[in-house]
Amino acid sequence: MRTTFTRRALMALTVAALATPVFAQDKTTVRLSIPASETDQRSIALAEVFAPAVADFITYQPHYNGSLIAQGSELESIASGDLEMSVTSAQELAQFFPEFSIFATGYVHQDAAHQVAVFNDPLMDSFKQTAEDELGVKLLSVVYLGKRHVNLRQTKEELTVTTPADLAGVNLRMPGTDAWQFLGKALGANPTPMAFTEIYTALQTGSVDGQDNPLPTVVDAKFYEVTNQVALTAHLVDLNYIAFSKAVWDKLTPEQQETVQKAADDAAESGRQKQLAKEEELVAFLEGEGMEIYEPDLKAFREHVQQQYVGSEFAASWPEGLLEQINALGN
Repeated sequence: MRTTFTRRALMALTVAALATPVFAQDKTTVRLSIPASETDQRSIALAEVFAPAVADFITYQPHYNGSLIAQGSELESIASGDLEMSVTSAQELAQFFPEFSIFATGYVHQDAAHQVAVFNDPLMDSFKQTAEDELGVKLLSVVYLGKRHVNLRQTKEELTVTTPADLAGVNLRMPGTDAWQFLGKALGANPTPMAFTEIYTALQTGSVDGQDNPLPTVVDAKFYEVTNQVALTAHLVDLNYIAFSKAVWDKLTPEQQETVQKAADDAAESGRQKQLAKEEELVAFLEGEGMEIYEPDLKAFREHVQQQYVGSEFAASWPEGLLEQINALGN
């Protein structure tokens, strides 16, 4: 009896020992590196919507203001296994895969709903697969950042922007990638590459004449303190993609993957709706801060910008017929 009891006891202990890791398994640590502040809508949506939804199996560790990974290096860090999550732009992806530049082209996306339709359409499948296969980055969802406008130090009396010709000689801060710099030139300005964290001081000292960003960013970063006008050029319906490590994704169970995907989509939708509502409120706020806000000749800008892309090296990388497919998904 003693031998039987001992064997049974050992078997029970063995089963318990083997089962223990299933119930006491450590959570997966997912570090987010984002160049934006903690109060940015992207940061808030991920912290308040994404993080709680995946809390059962993921320890979410956000790092703001580029404090963990320098802006522009996040994709490489995910690819090398040094980062698990970030947000990225089409412009940054275009550095690795030039065809992504189409999603950063002036006046291609029409509005926030059009962005979602494009991202979820089969036309995006090959783009997503390329990012996964060649960079180890899974693009989970698309985040609406708002319509980008030209924001200048000069008063409207000193410079009124009506057509692209009015931006000649204006040093306009743009992100440093080739795609961004091309867009700045297409607008008629002299694009100046600069990290986001340096913009405020550059505007304050006059190192640049202006910058382009959506109105919520102008407010969040307090650019209205060091500028005097916004020309509502709406030249880009800006976006970020939620970028996730494919290596981490592959280690998750199908159920966990489904939860992560839904959490990313829900976070993106939450941020999108808040951003749209916020945009509606900000014109009055900025005017109250003394800013001059007006709409230039959008037809002139649209025609000029599109003409710059025709025959350019960026358009050469676009899959044939893709622009027409994107346009067909709009209104």
